[in-house]
Amino acid sequence: MEYNFIVYIIFPFLFLISIKLLLFSNRRLKKLPPCPPSFPIIGNLHQLKQPIHLYFHELSQKYGPIFTLKFGSQLVAVVSSASIAEECFTKNDIIFANRIHSLKTKYLAFDNTSLITSSYGDHWRNLRRISSLEILSTHRLNSFSEIRKDETMRLVRELAKNSNKDFTKVELRSLFAELTFNTIMRMVCGKRFYGDESDGTNADEAKKFRDVMNEIQEFGLGSYLGDFVPLFRLFDFSGYKNKLKRVGEKMDALFQGLVDDHRKNKKENKNTMIDHLLSLQESQPDDYSDKIIKGLIMSLIVAGTETSAITLEWAMANLLNHPDVLEKARIELDNHIGQECLIEEEKATKLQYLQNIISETLRLHPAAPMLIPHVSSDGCNVGGYDVPQNTILMVNAWDIHRDPNLWADPTSFKPERFENSQQADMHGFIPFGMGRRSCPGSGLSLRTLSLTLGSLIQCFEWKRVNNEEVNMTEGRGTVIPMAIPLEAQCKVRPIINKIFS
Repeated sequence: MEYNFIVYIIFPFLFLISIKLLLFSNRRLKKLPPCPPSFPIIGNLHQLKQPIHLYFHELSQKYGPIFTLKFGSQLVAVVSSASIAEECFTKNDIIFANRIHSLKTKYLAFDNTSLITSSYGDHWRNLRRISSLEILSTHRLNSFSEIRKDETMRLVRELAKNSNKDFTKVELRSLFAELTFNTIMRMVCGKRFYGDESDGTNADEAKKFRDVMNEIQEFGLGSYLGDFVPLFRLFDFSGYKNKLKRVGEKMDALFQGLVDDHRKNKKENKNTMIDHLLSLQESQPDDYSDKIIKGLIMSLIVAGTETSAITLEWAMANLLNHPDVLEKARIELDNHIGQECLIEEEKATKLQYLQNIISETLRLHPAAPMLIPHVSSDGCNVGGYDVPQNTILMVNAWDIHRDPNLWADPTSFKPERFENSQQADMHGFIPFGMGRRSCPGSGLSLRTLSLTLGSLIQCFEWKRVNNEEVNMTEGRGTVIPMAIPLEAQCKVRPIINKIFS
């Protein structure tokens, strides 16, 4: 009887204890990055505050250039160092090539099959190939240059309406939002969704599209506790999941409608991205399914509209606060382009000081100060610490861009710092990310920023609405706008009469 008790009771108990101790010992041997004190179950979620990049900057001052947080049961590594970010995206690039999968990405990114959210593997490589060769290649972007030129001309014409004789106050945020959204949508499907609808766009369809895009922006990362604390998935008192699912269904229906319309009226439609992708679908149906086409459209809209509009607003705000920089840019434009014809996109991208202004704006005010999060597919060593498998990696580009060890006088707006182009080649400048999952749309973004900003400087005189400097306080969100929409005063320059005569 005693022997049986030892065999069946004591031995299994001791075995379980030894396993527990072994696991605990192995865990203790790992040198994890430092972590602030956390609560059971929710971890550090209760401590998060907006703007998140500023909060992470504060933590980095206390815990170092790499530290960890616990989002519920999920471990998160936050990097605020250029050298450690480089280590993540060079030495460990494949390990950190995965993305977060959440309830939001499930319903708003076509079940995690879009270019931005899909896991690293054959499917993602196919999407990257399509985007690089068929959507965002130099040839494809060149074929849509007239669209970008036309939208820029519409913006210039709108600003010139009431500013012929004297300075007129204008609100720029909405104008930039219309410009970037119409540009992308005309490239995608040949339709304008803001402003004058005389080109044939259905006004009801445009309103539905704008409404859905506005609803999507309400769902930010971390807005659903169940993504990090599985227990809360059982209790959806706010109806988050149903709201998300409903918005996802509306979005899918709108995108499918665009695809079906182009498939039905193939002969009538002009050259658009949907037309091009549908033509490839005929010979490669698996690689270019409707679901893949819709995901590519979604990625282009998300990555190419709001980010560019916000960057334009920050750039103009900085120019208004630094009239000497604005004057220097105007002199460059007058010397190289003149007042006889409007600047062309190709020439805009080659104006050195204009490009310096754009680079300095992206440094000080990256539209997405926290790069899109990555997820580790395996354990690895980063910055001398062990980072376990399935850890979310968040890189604070805002913090890196203001590192005094990398940038002289880091909080000042000084485009001249990019004069020799060496600074831009450093890994301390990462507005579009780094590594194999860096933003593939950087070329399109820089073209849009260059042409728009160059046109505004060439065609108008600009000044602040009063003697006070523009308020540069940041707003909130994943993509960071100015807290107060930018207002300015503008007056036409002589070129306006020539280009619109």
